[in-house]
Amino acid sequence: MRLPVPRVAPLTDAELSPEAREVLSALPEFARAFNIFRTQAHNPDALRAFLAWGNYVLSARNSLSERQRELAILRTGYLCQAGYEWAQHCVIGQRAGISAVEIDAIKVGPEAPNWVPLEAAILRACDELVGDHFIADSTWAALAPLGDRGRMDLVYTVGQYTQVSMLLNACGVQLDPGLVADPDFA
Repeated sequence: MRLPVPRVAPLTDAELSPEAREVLSALPEFARAFNIFRTQAHNPDALRAFLAWGNYVLSARNSLSERQRELAILRTGYLCQAGYEWAQHCVIGQRAGISAVEIDAIKVGPEAPNWVPLEAAILRACDELVGDHFIADSTWAALAPLGDRGRMDLVYTVGQYTQVSMLLNACGVQLDPGLVADPDFA
């Protein structure tokens, strides 16, 4: 975690506006208390828009498989040093079939051994998008099995989680109860 305390504190139930309550009610009950959403509840209109787009990225409408999507989210979170995002998506990634060994390898990146070529290309695309906001021709070609829609969904996913990481880091969103802080994050 970059900040030891939040710059923008998550709202308590008593502090929620009627609009914020309405937006949060669209979330699954377990997620309504998450610090990421309670922090964004300061701006209910933005939270509503954020959830609409985020729901696409996390849904089956995203043509990436759950595993591919979580590889991209975790690599992006790592590159952005977003400890909250990393901790949340380590849990989600494991449910999507990413092993603890692979989670450690995500930190190493596309050069870590044992990635299949497409997974290495996904990780490399994350590096290129976060670092240069572009995907090199050779990486684009290696992503060909995803098709044009899949390559676009990869860009959408990395873009969404770069934005999420910026929000989490800048606002100082702290880990939710039960999440484990990773010592590799500032």
